[in-house]
Amino acid sequence: MDRTDGPILLVGCGKMGEALLSGWLDRGIAPTIVTVIEPTEANAAVAGNRGAATLPSLDGLPADFAPRIVVFAVKPQVMPSVVPPYSRFVSPDTVFLSIAAGKALAFFEDHLGAYAAMIRAMPNTPAAIGRGVTVLCANAATTASDHDLAESLMAAAGDFAWIEDEALMDAVTAVSGSGPAYVFYMIECLTAAGVTAGLPTDLSAQLARATVEGAAALSHEDGSSPETLRKNVASPGGTTAAALEVLMAEADGLQDVMTRAVDAAAKRSRELAD
Repeated sequence: MDRTDGPILLVGCGKMGEALLSGWLDRGIAPTIVTVIEPTEANAAVAGNRGAATLPSLDGLPADFAPRIVVFAVKPQVMPSVVPPYSRFVSPDTVFLSIAAGKALAFFEDHLGAYAAMIRAMPNTPAAIGRGVTVLCANAATTASDHDLAESLMAAAGDFAWIEDEALMDAVTAVSGSGPAYVFYMIECLTAAGVTAGLPTDLSAQLARATVEGAAALSHEDGSSPETLRKNVASPGGTTAAALEVLMAEADGLQDVMTRAVDAAAKRSRELAD
């Protein structure tokens, strides 16, 4: 990882904040350039144990402290009270990065000022093990250097991609932000189906989990399209084809159900942003 050219200020060190911090340090960022604002003692202790300076509030920072990047990693519902004091850091040399779902760029511009360089990011929970995917969107005040820095930091969480149209963030949230829950539920359902077919619960759970993990890894390593990989498994007239006939039914098949699920999540994302 390329080292940032200035201090990192991480606001919040819950699960996602901790995952980012660990990723940064593991990939070469010096803990001495990271300062964490975290009022919860247990979370602050985790950051402190990794060598980062920790403070319970913004008030403990020196008056001349000038971060290169401020990363907001707190829950969306507390953002309105957390963000405004950080307007003191708005300058051409500082970029703000938020990983809070549902909080648009305009929200931060309203609280930090229209001239604040702002990047919105939507990671997902596999970021905790460096296997997530993050989609980023920036306002007009950001620079190419700001984008490079955001990429460098979010790469610690896994893959990343950029979008120019912020309205797509609702669909991003519905597909990748919420997506891990869909996969976990599929494991639950496959386990239950195996039990119904006569397998012991422990064995069915082991088979379901390992099958999903292995299939995902094969998709990543092989590089073929999911359609090709699916067809490689399904012999004409075989057992897999029989199952796929059910899953691929036009009405109430998996595609229909998944499309409705993503639509529901995207709609709720839009509602939460209002």
